[in-house]
Amino acid sequence: MTSQIPTPYFVIDEPVLQRYYNMLTDSLTQNWPNYLVGYSFKTNSLPWLVSFVKRNGAYAEVVSEDEYLLARYLGFTESEIIYNGPYKSQKSFCGVLLAGGYVNLDSRQELFWLTELVNSFPDKTFKVGIRANFNLEKMCPGETTMGETSGRFGFCYETGRFAEAVEAIRALPNVQIAGLHLHSSSKSRSVNVFCAIAKMACRLQEEFDFSLEYVDLGGGYCGGMEGRPEYPDYFPAVANILRGCFSPEQTKLIVEPGISLISKCTTFVTSVFDTRDIKGSRYLMTDGSRFNIDPTMIKNSHLFHIEYNPDYTQNRPLLESQIVSGFTCMEVDRLFTYKEHPELVPGDRIIYENVGGYTMSLNPLFIQYFPAVYVQNKDEMKMVRRKWTPEDYVQGSILHDTLTS
Repeated sequence: MTSQIPTPYFVIDEPVLQRYYNMLTDSLTQNWPNYLVGYSFKTNSLPWLVSFVKRNGAYAEVVSEDEYLLARYLGFTESEIIYNGPYKSQKSFCGVLLAGGYVNLDSRQELFWLTELVNSFPDKTFKVGIRANFNLEKMCPGETTMGETSGRFGFCYETGRFAEAVEAIRALPNVQIAGLHLHSSSKSRSVNVFCAIAKMACRLQEEFDFSLEYVDLGGGYCGGMEGRPEYPDYFPAVANILRGCFSPEQTKLIVEPGISLISKCTTFVTSVFDTRDIKGSRYLMTDGSRFNIDPTMIKNSHLFHIEYNPDYTQNRPLLESQIVSGFTCMEVDRLFTYKEHPELVPGDRIIYENVGGYTMSLNPLFIQYFPAVYVQNKDEMKMVRRKWTPEDYVQGSILHDTLTS
């Protein structure tokens, strides 16, 4: 059935997605039953996917006004929004706070906005979270994305900026610091990293004597990779540390999954459309691009499998090397080298695995427009986003100069 669908396209396996969502919530229920899942819009904001997690009880974790507006458009109330990141707008910032949603302060500018807001509503009590910037690399050497350089988000604990922000918030008569946000990026995505984050939450609690309604661990979990941690590995370890200074009865645990939830369930299906031999190298031209599955150009390997063209019945010689490339006109659009395998020919399909995180949201409109997306449930395939057309591309544009001098 899928062989009849024109490539390229993404496929989301709904039963696998449901299994991972259930794995997440089951693990949280067993270890910290007072929890909230905030789905990371930036990781993949496909409307079908957002609707799926909403039906399963997740809130919207957004980091910009555009994402906030999308969440509202897709049915989230402002009280069902977790607002993070440095690129909020003042209007949406105030709207979520006034509605009782979760806002984690990230900058001094937001402190100014908060001061203006609370002065305008002196009879209302506001609850805010604050994002802590801390030296995770020192706690987990070699495991962080930043390394020895500092992360650029939140208020730095080591330089005293965090303490200054706490003091400024506490000086406001009608504001309570209700939460800590401690998201930090890591290369390893290890259990050790999240244990360190939990330890930092306890350290801040003890030092600043907070009365917290929530601790937000952020995202960055691993999932769907053989030999790597899964949700049931993280949360028993994290809960064991947090119970030293928090209790599930009083403090909610917020997690913000993205890649760990959706990567395993998503594949990208491409086809070989041409082969060519140049100076002793065999090149395979495919209708999928590196920009579709590696838009940041950082991967050095891919998980994939091959579906051979059933109409090609000749014997396939074993080739020493086949360079798999994309459809674009850029030489860097090379995905991998297929060594010591049977010859691939037009009509063969290369299916990339674990590609649900960031790929769709970072896809460029470069040479080919957004590919279609299907959801598979057993033998049923349903299109949830059609391939973009020129009409989609030009929407909102002015086609003719109507300005008069």
